[in-house]
Amino acid sequence: MDQALDQARAAAGRGEVPVGAVIVDGATGAVLAAQGNRVLEHKDPSAHAEMLVIRQAAGKIANERLDGCDIYVTLEPCPMCAQAISFARLRRLYYGAADPKGGGVAHGPRIFSQPTCHHRPEILDDISAREAGNILRDFFKDRR
Repeated sequence: MDQALDQARAAAGRGEVPVGAVIVDGATGAVLAAQGNRVLEHKDPSAHAEMLVIRQAAGKIANERLDGCDIYVTLEPCPMCAQAISFARLRRLYYGAADPKGGGVAHGPRIFSQPTCHHRPEILDDISAREAGNILRDFFKDRR
């Protein structure tokens, strides 16, 4: 999660909403991908940290299925990212701060609880939540 937090800080430094994500091979512990949000930079509403690391990791292993891999995210994934996590067949989702307004895992549509969800990762939440939340609060406080 420390690397995901570093990615969130880097995103904030670029003026992006500070969310970071990392995908790790569950068997070896090797980091396959690490990214922060790049929505503004790419002018792409889907350039969330989770989407970027899924694309990067899938490209690295040359497989759209990330079986046996874990994703660490600083903020509860939105519905779009939660669905992508399901489609990628990620083994575990670790996330930091909850997102009551825009989350799609424990809040909102609760993607993994839907009967149409094809794959449900193991979910571990509240990982470094205080630090992740502080990064977000500081970012938005500076913009108000």
